[in-house]
Amino acid sequence: MPGRSAEGPPAGILFAGIGDEAAPGLADQIGAVAELGWNRLELRTIGGTPVARLDERAFRRAADRLAAAGTDVAAVASKIGDWSRPVTGDFALDLDELDVLARRCAVLGTRLVRIMSYPSGGLDDAEWGRRARERLRELARRAEDHGLVLAHENCAGWAADRADRMLDLVTGIGGPALRLLFDIGNGVAHGYPPLPMLREILPYVVHVHVKDALVGKDGEVAFVPPGTGQAEVAECLRSLLRSGYHGVLSIEPHLALRPHLGSGSGDPAAFVAYGRALESLIAGLGAAGGRR
Repeated sequence: MPGRSAEGPPAGILFAGIGDEAAPGLADQIGAVAELGWNRLELRTIGGTPVARLDERAFRRAADRLAAAGTDVAAVASKIGDWSRPVTGDFALDLDELDVLARRCAVLGTRLVRIMSYPSGGLDDAEWGRRARERLRELARRAEDHGLVLAHENCAGWAADRADRMLDLVTGIGGPALRLLFDIGNGVAHGYPPLPMLREILPYVVHVHVKDALVGKDGEVAFVPPGTGQAEVAECLRSLLRSGYHGVLSIEPHLALRPHLGSGSGDPAAFVAYGRALESLIAGLGAAGGRR
């Protein structure tokens, strides 16, 4: 395929990208992964609208376009428990979103839904944890009934930056429908080293976001190509490969788009360059061959 990296995806590794990091519109999102020679997208927003909030006609058009292009959906990045939904907020929003996504994921052919574990809303730590765990227990129960797997990301919420709390979620309350999504770059943005966390939670990681970042002298976080920042991306990837990880590596560059700040827009060229940089980084770790 024209524009495909010379290395190609290495054996045993599946590549994807969060589509709106490439472009707002689905056609350009599909085009960006196709230029990389990949055939997977992680869906977060289409035309600026989260997947669960698309009206039925818009969702059907999107599903038809993905099917026509032969583009698989690796996961849906939901808003359940994210930075915009404190644990003091209306839980019905999350339950309703899960119900919608259960139907839509069946159409899209994916079982994986990204979630987080709720900002505190000003509660003390004990009450925050009690409420967050209670909500996640109920969400995991419903997800299991729907045949979904909820992948908790190390981003916002009660278990965002602590491996012990993540392990409590998956071993203490979640059952098989609650697992972990590890975002390599979030440690830099949130002030903890990524690699030690990954080593602790590795058996429960089912999805990975590839992101890299560095902290400048002014304390500001800048997102950079993979392997050029402070997130120990190569070391994290090596740990994943050695563990026999068989999930997806999904790029989330944040070079042009900062969704939690509501700033920027996708950049197809930067997205494609980021994907090629990841392929080269993986190839440098000794992987060979290819599987799309």
